[in-house]
Amino acid sequence: MMAYLAMMAVRLVEMQKKLKPNGSIYLHCDPTASHYLKILMDALFGHMCFRNEVVWCYRKWSVAANQFVRNHDIILFYSNDAAASQFNVQYVETSAGTKKRWKGKKQLAIFGDDGVRQASSVEDEAKTPCPDWWEISIINPNAQERLGYPTQKPLKLLERIIRASSNPDDLMLDPFCGCGTAVDAAEMLDRQWIGIDIAHYATTLIEERLARWRPDATYEVHGRPTTLAGARNLAARDKHQFQWWAAWLLGAQSYKRDQKKGADQGIDGIIAYKNGPFGDGRIIISVKGGENVGVAMVRDLRGVIEREEAEMGILISLIDPTAPMVTEAAAAGFVSRSAHGRLPRLQIATIADILEGKVPQMPPVPRPEYHVQKRKRTSRDQLELLLAVSGDAPPAIKGDYIDPRFMRFGAKRPRARSG
Repeated sequence: MMAYLAMMAVRLVEMQKKLKPNGSIYLHCDPTASHYLKILMDALFGHMCFRNEVVWCYRKWSVAANQFVRNHDIILFYSNDAAASQFNVQYVETSAGTKKRWKGKKQLAIFGDDGVRQASSVEDEAKTPCPDWWEISIINPNAQERLGYPTQKPLKLLERIIRASSNPDDLMLDPFCGCGTAVDAAEMLDRQWIGIDIAHYATTLIEERLARWRPDATYEVHGRPTTLAGARNLAARDKHQFQWWAAWLLGAQSYKRDQKKGADQGIDGIIAYKNGPFGDGRIIISVKGGENVGVAMVRDLRGVIEREEAEMGILISLIDPTAPMVTEAAAAGFVSRSAHGRLPRLQIATIADILEGKVPQMPPVPRPEYHVQKRKRTSRDQLELLLAVSGDAPPAIKGDYIDPRFMRFGAKRPRARSG
């Protein structure tokens, strides 16, 4: 807990520096840490800037234990300036009992900046200002929006937060964006946005999410290596992230998906493809990010191909292979059952060649997008809303390489304004 609080403290300091005077910050946590985090937030923002402790309630299957079932999380809501902060009153459905008491009556109600007006219809009376406890279901395992990300939040939760503390064209930052629920909600609600995450897997997942549900979104991706120097930097800093990124370059699905470290049994990625009358085919990807490579690595991959009964294997190397490695790869022969012509069973590819577009001989597979449309910078590139959801390392820029732990996904181009 102390390590987590120390990690969050330095990040909250940086968020407070970037937050505009009328901006707000929402920090999601569970009840085991919320009281400690509130002390940090009070110390940083001042206790007068505390707005709400929102209780997010949900139902889930739970095992009976010697305590009450834990079915809620905490969201701490602070503003940089309580008097100047942007806030749009949100409404929820009125309870059945309250609707019955109001039926046929007129009642005075306060609606945010609109002052006092008279409710004169059943529709007016069916809404009530949103309280500080929110009953929003967690994502159903079979829900269409579920992406398989372990900490994925429901879209409805982020929609409410963004609607409450920002207006169209405002800029939203989620510095721990995961699978991009806040990014998705911001794009849908016509806000500009920046998302940051430590994992390359999160980056690609957000790109897929936007392509599926927000195909008109325009954005930039920063922190993904585009040069050999950037690749070397990533390999030196984070071996696991380098392996994931390198396998992704060829269109591989991550073998360990959520970046869990541990024995990979010689597999850093798998490419699935259709092999005509022979059914589904598989290509095993092995990534070597070190400066020393040898023929034993090729033999190991050949053994993995045989063990897994895969059709092909590709060894991705940060440096050029040795002559014995090339000879050993050629000795593996060709795919015995192929609907795509004569394919080498084992190949070696270097990062430099892949970045230049020289890829191994492969059957048709879905390829990742290397370029996205860029946008113009505008005077509105200022932070107005911050969402803190989890956490990891600080930014670092070295040469031409931007640390993936501080990736900027970009923001939507603002609409033209009249007047």
